[in-house]
Amino acid sequence: MASSYWVQARREQERRRREAERAARALQREQLRREREQARQRAAEEKERKQLYLESRLADTEQANRELARYVETLEGLLAQTLAVDDAIDFESLKDKPAQLRFKPGALAQPGQPPELAPPAPLSALQKLVPGAKAKHAAATAAAEQQHAEAMVVYEQTERDRETRLAAARAAHDERARVEAERVAAQHAQVDAFRTSYEHGEPEAVVNYSSMVLAASRYPDGFPQQHKVAFVPESRQLVVELDLPTFEVVPDALEYRYVRARDEITPKARPIGQRKALYTRVVSQMALRTVHELFESDRAGHFDSVVFNGHVDTIDPRTGQPVRPCLVTLRSTRDAFAALDLARVEPEACLKGLNAAVSKSPAELSPVRPVLEFDMVDPRFIEETDVLSTIDQRPNLMELTPSEFETLITNLFEKMGLETRLTQASRDGGVDCVAYDPRPIFGGKVVIQAKRYKHTVGVSAVRDLFGTMQNEGASKGILVTTSGYGKASFEFADGKPLELLSGSNLLYLLEEHAGIEAKIEPPEDWADPATASIE
Repeated sequence: MASSYWVQARREQERRRREAERAARALQREQLRREREQARQRAAEEKERKQLYLESRLADTEQANRELARYVETLEGLLAQTLAVDDAIDFESLKDKPAQLRFKPGALAQPGQPPELAPPAPLSALQKLVPGAKAKHAAATAAAEQQHAEAMVVYEQTERDRETRLAAARAAHDERARVEAERVAAQHAQVDAFRTSYEHGEPEAVVNYSSMVLAASRYPDGFPQQHKVAFVPESRQLVVELDLPTFEVVPDALEYRYVRARDEITPKARPIGQRKALYTRVVSQMALRTVHELFESDRAGHFDSVVFNGHVDTIDPRTGQPVRPCLVTLRSTRDAFAALDLARVEPEACLKGLNAAVSKSPAELSPVRPVLEFDMVDPRFIEETDVLSTIDQRPNLMELTPSEFETLITNLFEKMGLETRLTQASRDGGVDCVAYDPRPIFGGKVVIQAKRYKHTVGVSAVRDLFGTMQNEGASKGILVTTSGYGKASFEFADGKPLELLSGSNLLYLLEEHAGIEAKIEPPEDWADPATASIE
């Protein structure tokens, strides 16, 4: 019996041990299963995170490419963008609108509530029988009436103070409204005066109006917004100097790519030839765009021709010095420009057709010679004479003798480096001379004619100069006048080796090269030669 007990106990012990081992193994298996499940979940989450990150980086790359494409499209469409815009200035839009000054009195507009009389309640019949009740009631009534009277005094004083402050606030508001109305009226009067001056063709107003047109022209960020405008009324010519963007305005990236191994969005370089070609198109479009905006906005028809000079302010990489080369220059008449279909032209070919000079390599800052230097348009020549003109000591070119005028012109061109030979006196009282430019390659024989005119020089004088130049076998002809030229003269000279210098140009050249400050004021009895053809 005893042996059976110990055998059974041993078996029970072994059974519990095996169950414990099985339980431990089951727990271990469950633990391993949970760990594997967690690992799979972490791997799935990491994979999803990596996928989301990859998609985010690819989206960033796509967005960068879209922005790059939009920007390049903007550069390619600089000219087209302005064609749908009315560039004329609406003078009424320049007028300020009066500020809406509403009177807001706030609590001052709300009168106070007058105090109410609160007498004691009437005595009942039973209360009246109480000795002294009537006297007490009468005293209480009198006290209530006294308190009410005192409260009314305070109320009436408070109301008077409120009404005084309300009147002062209204007066202050009315004064602000009056000042604002006067300011707006004065500003409107300035706009009306500006419009009147512009409609009358006053030079300063024409310049300011044209400057406003150019200032309103919208270009991409990073483009300079600087320009200078001058108006030569005797030639009905507007001269514009516009700052162009540098070569860096053209993106150096052709597209962007995401490099997964380095986790970088890297640009693919745009071929340098493409960058240079796009920069040339940008410069060409800006020239055409500016001339278009000026002609379109000039509804009053104050000028017949526009001279455009496009310069770029930058650093010459060869010297490290600041430079300002002219990259494109042109002169166009209104009629010639109106014949263009700017929506369909190829900008560079269009400029070539207009006989414009465009840099052969704008990216390398290769300059061209401006059709007309902006500084040669002397503002003193176009301003009205002031009251101090009587003490002006500058020589008046219109009062010189013919021989003095001849000497002045020949000396001027000698100072400019030409070897002049004066010829016979001109039939129209001007100067005719033959000069020689000693520079190799660019030099040669030059025919110079100078005419002291009060009115616009006719196109016949320009034709005569061209004929003389051909007869003399000269390489260039220069016509100088104390007045100006009309569009027919510029149209005839366009594309020919002729240079037309107006009175303002002459004043500039005299001061710049000969150190002579002169003026041009024709006497009231001045008569141009009968041979002059007025345009």
